[in-house]
Amino acid sequence: MCYSSDASPPIDRIHGGASSHDDLVLTAADGNLFAAFAANSANPKGPGVVILPDIRGLHHFYEELALRFAEHGYDTVALDYFGRTAGASKRDDDFPWKDHLPLTTLEGVSADTTAAIAQLRHANPNRVVFTLGFCFGGSNSWHQAARGHGLAGAIGFYGNPKRPPVGPIEVVSRMDCPILALMGGDDPGIPADVIEEYRQALEAAGVDNEVVTYDGAPHSFFDRQQEAFADESADAWRRTLAFIERLS
Repeated sequence: MCYSSDASPPIDRIHGGASSHDDLVLTAADGNLFAAFAANSANPKGPGVVILPDIRGLHHFYEELALRFAEHGYDTVALDYFGRTAGASKRDDDFPWKDHLPLTTLEGVSADTTAAIAQLRHANPNRVVFTLGFCFGGSNSWHQAARGHGLAGAIGFYGNPKRPPVGPIEVVSRMDCPILALMGGDDPGIPADVIEEYRQALEAAGVDNEVVTYDGAPHSFFDRQQEAFADESADAWRRTLAFIERLS
């Protein structure tokens, strides 16, 4: 898994920046009920963010990340993947994600993302929305760029461009929004040649993209506990906010 139970986003809090937060149960078009966490900004800038977690689903790290986005002006919804097989609850350390992860599908993730986007757009159908994900969620986020959601952009931290059974690299021709990829240079599961192949595929398909590799950084470097990679984390956060601001 990407993050331990005591991991936290390497982003300083802005006290008073978030006006509210709520545990939600959302309903996808296929009737699936799934857990989500919404954080609302006290001073919203307009755009919204959908967070797609790592392989463990919705847990503390992503709730905290949603709050950090809200503090910076972006209403945010973080979703869970396992409503269809494990019910609409959050995932503690004992959750057997290895049993449920193989049962997820791109169609299911897309349907749940659609519901999360609808939650952000319920008061403004024209709201600008971005997806952002980590690891399993990173590749899921890039996949959403090819799912007709009308996204402004799709951000992925150390997603696998070739994740089976269908990698994001295979659907670049259908992507209709810019891509931001933030990758670890010392990530054995995603070697440099795969990252470069993804960048070239995006370029060949005419997809606006920014692919950044942090030399020496491991998978899951974006974590307050990873003090050795504090500079890389700070740069990744800066690039994320700049990407959203540029495309909003």
